[in-house]
Amino acid sequence: MPTVSVGRDRLFAALGKSYTQEEFEDLCFSFGIELDDVTTEKAIILKEKHLEEEKPSLDDEVIYKIEVPANRYDLLCLEGLAQALRVFNGQEKIPRYTVANISKESMLKMHVKKETSLIRPFVVCAVLRGITFDEASYNSFIDLQDKLHQNICRKRTLVAIGTHDLDTLQGPFTYEALPPPEINFVPLKQVKNFRADELMEFYKSDLKLKKFLHIIEKSKVFPVIYDRNRTVLSLPPIINGAHSAITLKTKNVFIECTATDLTKAKIVLNTMVTTFSAYCKRKFEVEPVEVISYDGSSSVYPDLSEYNMEVPLSYISGSIGVPLEVDEVTSLLYRMQLHAEQAGLGEKKISVCVPPTRSDILHPCDVMEDVAIAYGYNNIPRRKLSSLKPLPLNQLSDLIRCEIAMNGFTEVLTWILCSKKENFEMLNRKDDKSTAVIIGNPRSSDFEVVRTSLMPGMLKTVGHNKDHPKPLKIFEVGDVVLLDDKKDVGASNRRLLAALYCGANSGFELIHSLVDRIMEVMGTPFVPVGNKTGYFIELSDEPEFLSGRQAKIIYKGRRIGIFGIVHPEVLNNFDIPDPCSFLELDIESFL
Repeated sequence: MPTVSVGRDRLFAALGKSYTQEEFEDLCFSFGIELDDVTTEKAIILKEKHLEEEKPSLDDEVIYKIEVPANRYDLLCLEGLAQALRVFNGQEKIPRYTVANISKESMLKMHVKKETSLIRPFVVCAVLRGITFDEASYNSFIDLQDKLHQNICRKRTLVAIGTHDLDTLQGPFTYEALPPPEINFVPLKQVKNFRADELMEFYKSDLKLKKFLHIIEKSKVFPVIYDRNRTVLSLPPIINGAHSAITLKTKNVFIECTATDLTKAKIVLNTMVTTFSAYCKRKFEVEPVEVISYDGSSSVYPDLSEYNMEVPLSYISGSIGVPLEVDEVTSLLYRMQLHAEQAGLGEKKISVCVPPTRSDILHPCDVMEDVAIAYGYNNIPRRKLSSLKPLPLNQLSDLIRCEIAMNGFTEVLTWILCSKKENFEMLNRKDDKSTAVIIGNPRSSDFEVVRTSLMPGMLKTVGHNKDHPKPLKIFEVGDVVLLDDKKDVGASNRRLLAALYCGANSGFELIHSLVDRIMEVMGTPFVPVGNKTGYFIELSDEPEFLSGRQAKIIYKGRRIGIFGIVHPEVLNNFDIPDPCSFLELDIESFL
């Protein structure tokens, strides 16, 4: 999930209250976010430069790193975060966002040329009039663009944001797509003119911008936005022009978002204008821009209209597990910046008014989740559903884990994936292609197959802990996967128990006694060979064990496991210097 870095003192000033760290952590938890880290500006800079951190001084600004949900784009900067918390705390009413009431003739216009459909077909625009920046809000404005670019914009592939000082430009604007040699302008933070194709080469050495060049560099045409005087506003999604760069003195901001996904472009534009319209002279008012397509159709952006969603009260109460009345639900939703009221006189339904800031509300379950957050997850009584019962296999697994732990063994958890070499060759086994599930296109040679035995993981654990005081007594209860033509997926899981002893001697008698103890606990008697009423052991001949020092376990006429002293060659393959004894048992056979 994305993390937002905000100055603690500025955040508390925006909240109108100071908190201790513990109090603020509780507030974050109540709102469904998390205080991830507390650091300082100096520590962040030193970490980025890979330098040693210094002890923080009292003068260093404290930075809170707050983790927010990935779909809450309105919380990606201090302004949105502080406003949401103020409403949640009842300190402020939910703002109503409006589009300035001006005629189409008076609106700024963006004309879209047909060639843009070849590369980046959509553009949406808006104007923030009479805005006032200070250094902190200006930095937050820039930072929000970066956060959106990394998040919903998918590193500018879906949407790219351009912000400009409107007073340096003259409308109407045109959105075009031209061959790179025909585009010439001074890019942001530069002083000389570049052709677009020259810029591609120039930015290949730029640590930040080179990551975005691939989006358009192979195209025959590049997208570009001009004003009436053919001044370049931006070359999306790479760089803005220097001519229209915004500063602390900027009063009117023109925002354009070019995109390959129109829906996401609208969300991004709405997020930018709703968040920073709070700094405008006419608070929460945004000036619209008319976008005129090459086919003559036109649309006005931003669309700040609210939409209604009806959610049954029974669905909310039933999902949360708490009986709630209509008034209680509406007040809880208000804390989450959602206007709500009872809908109709029949079945109790909640009519929820979703504002343009809450693009994450798509389904009644999103409304229910907000009610649960505002109610408080810690306030929901715990209850066990009568229909909820553990699977017999999991119950048996837990009982066996407990019993083996009481016999002095320590449980380990190992990867269910391993390499072919570990699963076969290192265990002296041959791969007959009939047992192991092969991973297609594995990311690493360490994860090529799904394990068919718990033995490789157990031996790797011992090999990596060979300096640990002896003896080592470890066990694992876990699944293996075997090819199975009878299953619709072509494979089946089996739950196995494995135990291993490693010490100055092999400990074969201890592993043997563990087998007897497990069978005793399972209520299975030791019987003569051939008797199918209990279990007995027979000599086996498996290559991973020492010949003559191994036995298979026969339970009710079926082989269910094997134990013995691990072969020295196998131990050497896993870099284990001490003798080991190993047990593997199929516990599903007891069910």
